[in-house]
Amino acid sequence: MIRIGLAGWGDHDDLYGKGLPARDKLKVYSRYFPIVEVDSSFYAIQAAAQFERWASDTPAGFGFIVKAYQGMTGHLRGGPPFESTEAMFGAFRDSIAPLREAGKLKAVLFQYPPWFDCTRENVALVREARTLMGDVPVALEFRHQSWFAGEMRDKTLAFMRREGWIHSVCDEPQAGAGSVPTVLEATDPGLTIVRMHGRNVSGWNQGGAPNWREVRYLYRYNAEELLEWKQNAEKLLESTREVCIVFNNNSGGDAAGNAIELMQQLGMPTLEFAPKQLDLFE
Repeated sequence: MIRIGLAGWGDHDDLYGKGLPARDKLKVYSRYFPIVEVDSSFYAIQAAAQFERWASDTPAGFGFIVKAYQGMTGHLRGGPPFESTEAMFGAFRDSIAPLREAGKLKAVLFQYPPWFDCTRENVALVREARTLMGDVPVALEFRHQSWFAGEMRDKTLAFMRREGWIHSVCDEPQAGAGSVPTVLEATDPGLTIVRMHGRNVSGWNQGGAPNWREVRYLYRYNAEELLEWKQNAEKLLESTREVCIVFNNNSGGDAAGNAIELMQQLGMPTLEFAPKQLDLFE
């Protein structure tokens, strides 16, 4: 089974009629796509009631990939605002409990930062994170190429299989140490995640620029590139039961269109986008 969705649901204007309230966007989004990535959980641990509402807003069979809180992945260099690492992980697990109870949690995504390189210390941190998540399904995405360089590629994959990590396969620019190659290997027999970050090489490492978030993911995949990923996803299905593909290239509003195009290449049913309304005063 291949499922396709987007990173977040609030910013994809193609999906929504003009004036649709923010509170209704997830309901509309779920008519187009069967999965979504929750990004707000990276910036703050969400209230359990929020996840409960999102679960109730989506149909049976819908799935959420929830990004781990930034304090859990080393993005907060000053340390997390919790009394202990255990307390932080416990608060996060409690927050996502409604999704688990509803059977709608695909995985919690641990996306480590570009400076998180392959060292013994960092391997220990990844192992600790896995332990603290208990029986919650977890996916792992690195952003430093040292994890997949040379002989480390096979060692990293073996570690992920042994420790119980779902592989989050990346499609992203090859732009130095802070990017990883596409490694078409499943590490979990049940699920593999693919995240489509675009291929904007010139914008990938502009972390200091004021608009770096917009520049980094500014990319539209062409039909040939999407066909390549149709074939890649079908190859992954030889060793995993489900592949969830998330398009994260929304800086220019391209994610939804690319996702629909790939679904059509795979022969999946799709909906047309919401009709554009003419504003005479624009």
